[in-house]
Amino acid sequence: MTGTKIRDVRAYFVRGGGADYHDQARDHWIDDHIATPMAKYPAYRASRQSFGLNVLGTLVVEVEAENGVTGFAVSTGGEPAAWIVEHHLSRFLVGADPANMEQIWDQMYLATLFYGRKGLVLNAISCVDLALWDLLGKLRGEPVYHLIGGPVRDELVFYATGARPDLAKEMGFIGGKLPLHHGPAEGEDGFRKNLELLARMRELTGGGFWLMYDCWMSLDLNYALRLAHAASEFNLKWIEEALLPDDYWGYAELRRKAPAGMMVTTGEHEATRWGFRMLLDMGCADILQPDVGWCGGITELLRISALADAHGALVVPHGSSVYSYHFTITRHNSPFAEFLMMAPRADAVVPMFTPLLLDEPVPRNGRLKLGDAPGFGVRLNPECKLHRPGESNSL
Repeated sequence: MTGTKIRDVRAYFVRGGGADYHDQARDHWIDDHIATPMAKYPAYRASRQSFGLNVLGTLVVEVEAENGVTGFAVSTGGEPAAWIVEHHLSRFLVGADPANMEQIWDQMYLATLFYGRKGLVLNAISCVDLALWDLLGKLRGEPVYHLIGGPVRDELVFYATGARPDLAKEMGFIGGKLPLHHGPAEGEDGFRKNLELLARMRELTGGGFWLMYDCWMSLDLNYALRLAHAASEFNLKWIEEALLPDDYWGYAELRRKAPAGMMVTTGEHEATRWGFRMLLDMGCADILQPDVGWCGGITELLRISALADAHGALVVPHGSSVYSYHFTITRHNSPFAEFLMMAPRADAVVPMFTPLLLDEPVPRNGRLKLGDAPGFGVRLNPECKLHRPGESNSL
C-alpha cells in the first residue's frame, strides 16, 4: 500500500524535433538504407521513414497521485496510443493504489485482448506500467531498480548499436552492432556488400571486439543461413532479428543450423510472456531482446526474464535508456546492455531521448553507474511541446 490513490492519468504525443528516435533528420545513420521487410519494394528501400517508421511519434504518459506526486514514462505509439490510454486504460488506474501493479497490468491486458495482444496496445500498456513504476519510486523515495530486487552488479557494461563499431571501440564499448544494409531483394551484389562492410569493421576493430549484425526482420531463412555462415569468417558474435517476428519455426531452424559459436537473437518486436514462451519452448534464440516499452513494461519483463532464466537464455533488452537500465542491473541473466548511438554519424555518445528527457544518464567508457534518484531519475523537458489526443494545440 502507498497510502494514496491515483487521481489522474494524462497521455500525450510528440512528433518531430527528434523526440522519437525513429524520426531523425535526413542523413542520420538510423535511416540510411537499412534492410527491412519493405526493402523488396525499391521505392521503400533507401529510407525506413519512406514507409512510415516515424509516423506514430512518441507516447508520453503521466500518472498523478492524490498527493500531487506524478510519475511518467515515454514509449512509441503517438496519438493512437495516447487515445487508448485516456479513453480505455485510464479506467483501471484512476482510484487504484499505484502499488497494485499486478492487478492493474492484468486488467489492462485482459480488457484489451479483443483488439490488442501485441503492437500498439502493448506499447500503451507498457508506457502506463513504466509510469506507475516511476510514480511508485517517487512515492517511496527509491530508484526503480531498488523496487524490483536491487542491483546484482556495481555498474552496467554496454555494447553500441550504430554505423561505426570502430568508433564505438574507441569509446570503450565491448562491442558494436551494425545495421544490415542489403536484403535478399538486392541479390548477390547486396550480399557481397554486407560481407565487405563486416570485413572492413573487423579489420578496424581487431579480433577481440564483438561484432554483430542487426537484420531488422528483413531476411528469409535461406539468406539468413548463408549470411551467418559467410560472416563466421569474421567472428560474428550474433545475428539479430533475421526473420519476421512470428516465424518461430524459421528461428528454430536458423539456430539449429547457425555456425558453431554464433548466437541467434530476437525478441525486439515480441510481446508478453506468451510470445517469449513460444521463442523459448521452440528453441529460437540464445538471447532474448524485449523492448521494455513494447513488451508489457517492467511488470511483464520481470516475468519474461524469469521464464528465460529457467530455459538458460539471456535477456538483453532492446536499447531503451533508463527504462531498460533499471531492469538490467538487477538480473544475473542480463550481463550487459545495449546503447543506441543517436549521434547522426554514430561518432559521439548522446542521450537516446534528447531533447524530450532531462538528466538522462549515458555510459562513459562503455560503462554506467546508476544513481539513486527516485523513480527512473529523469524529467520531462518543459520546452518540448506535448499534445493531447484529439487536440492540435500544444500544451
